[in-house]
This record gives sequence, C-alpha cells and structure tokens, in this order.
Amino acid sequence: MSRLPAAFHWTVPVRGDGREADPGRRPRGGWNPGARREFRPVFTDPRPGNVGPFDHLSAIGRAADVAGFDGVTVPFDPDGEDSWITAGTLLRETLWLRVGVEFPPAFATPVYAAKLSVSLQRFTGARLDWHLAVDIDPARRRALGDHVDGDDRYARADEFLTVARGVWHEKEFTYEGRFHHVLEGGFFGPLSGVPFPRVHLTGTGDAALALSARHADVHVFGLDDDLAEHTDRLRQAGRERGTDIALGLRVPVLARADAAEAADDLARHQAEAGRAAGPGAEPTGLVGSYDDIAARLAEYRDAYGITQFFLAAHPAVEEAYRIGEHLLPRLHAARTPAEASL
Repeated sequence: MSRLPAAFHWTVPVRGDGREADPGRRPRGGWNPGARREFRPVFTDPRPGNVGPFDHLSAIGRAADVAGFDGVTVPFDPDGEDSWITAGTLLRETLWLRVGVEFPPAFATPVYAAKLSVSLQRFTGARLDWHLAVDIDPARRRALGDHVDGDDRYARADEFLTVARGVWHEKEFTYEGRFHHVLEGGFFGPLSGVPFPRVHLTGTGDAALALSARHADVHVFGLDDDLAEHTDRLRQAGRERGTDIALGLRVPVLARADAAEAADDLARHQAEAGRAAGPGAEPTGLVGSYDDIAARLAEYRDAYGITQFFLAAHPAVEEAYRIGEHLLPRLHAARTPAEASL
C-alpha cells in the first residue's frame, strides 16, 4: 500500500483550450484567434479589455478547486505558456489544490529551482509538487539549448535532485559532480525547514526506473504502458533501495451520463478532427459512463496499486466541473477502508 492516499489531479492546458476536437483550433487563453467564435454581447463596454490569457487558466484552477480535485498539473510545453509562472499563480489563486509544475532539468540550476520552490512552499502552505520532464523529444530539447542525450539525461537528473535536496536540507552543502558543482550551499533562517516538493517522475526504461527508485515520491505511467511489467520492475527497484514509491497514471477521460452519450461525443470529436472512428483512431483514453470510468480506475488501483490519477479533458473548465460533480464522488466512494483512513 502506498503511503499516499488516493488522489485525483486535473490537467491545466497551457497551449489553448476549447471545445474543438483539433488541438490546433482551440482558441481559449488567447490561442488560435482564427478559430474563435464571434461573440455579440447585449451591451457595450467602452473600456479597453483587461481580460488576458491567464484569466482562462485561472478559471481552470478555480474550477478544479471548487470541484473537489486534490491537485492540478501544469505540463511543460516548449510552445505553450511557461509552467513555472502558471503554477506559481495558480498556487496563489487556489486554496486547497496541490499544484504540480512540470519542467526539464535544464530549466535552471538545481539550487535556483530549489530557491524558487522554497519561497512557493512558504507562501502557499507547502502545496507545490515537482514533475521532472527528463525524456523530451531530442529535437525539442536541442531547440531549448539542451544537448544532453541518452542515459546522461538520467545521470544529470539524478545530480539535479541530489543537489536540490542537499541545499534544501543541509547547511554548507558541497557537491562535486559531472553536471553540477556546489560549494557550501544551503538555505538558512525561515527558508530552512520547509517541506521539499513531492517529486514525480516518468519513464519505463531501466535508467528511468532506477532514477525513480532513488528520488521519486510518485512514478507516473501512461495508459499505453505495460503496467503489469513496469510496475513490478519499479517495485523491485524500490525494494532494493528500501524506498516506497506511489504509483500514478495519466488518464485522458471522456465521461458522460451513459455509454451511448460518451460514444456519440467521441464520434463527433473524431469527425471534427477528420479521423475515422474505430481502429487507427487517435488514442482517446477512457470513454464511457461515469460508473464505467469509476470502475475502470478502481481496476487500475486494485490490479496495480495506482493511487495518483492525473485526469485530463477538454474544455478544461466545463469538464472539471462535470468530473467533479459526477465522477469524483464515485471515485471517493470506491476508496478502500485503508485509503479512507490515510
């Protein structure tokens, strides 16, 4: 049993949002203005517009907070809004949510990332999580000025997390590595003694699982991963190091009142995106009634011990309320007695 109770997190889109099936045509947040539907108000307002791109992201965070999610995740997208700025503001905008910021190890030095995080933890009641994006597409990584390849990516991530924890928990921390060097670093005064962010890692290769065994609080898999094999390998790596790693699952969902309505919406989305329904269609995640999807997620919990679920759907505001009203109560009702006591 994971030391973390079952939790459900919502995904914040950082490159446009909306009802459109094609991600390239989602206009909300100031993206893809050519796809925006014309809006004719019944009154006129001569003042200049003060509603900016963040207001939509803020609405998603507030919706997830009100709907009863345990947290939100802000993905790293080189072509989208910055995940750190978005996550920091969502922490300020919400009251209860844990906010996970996804970022690559090349984002900054581990000391600077730790310094940013210790202030965010102090300001927001220690609600910040880290999602370290180690395995980024090589072309995108080089476009960002990062030329570390192969298993060196995981060696650097290992050093990054070692140094970040070191300066966080120790005074006069010194480290000499291949990628990072620190001489007598560390935080003092009110910046010390703050909880370190929960670390989320991904991947199914040997280097990725070994990194999680050393550093992860949560290892997040995808629906397409061979969960039986990979969760067993991760648990074995954790046992060898004496670590207890919670398991997470990233799950796109299309949940409706009944399976027929969900199937109709799926067919409409696929038709809008120019894709044929059936074999060969783009992976959609879990599609079905609220009861169907609650049962499927319970199966992942029971079969693989997964307790952290990272759900996603578009449009993010409306779907957050829908999932919060209809799916989350079923998921909480399905918690085991052991989970409910955590």
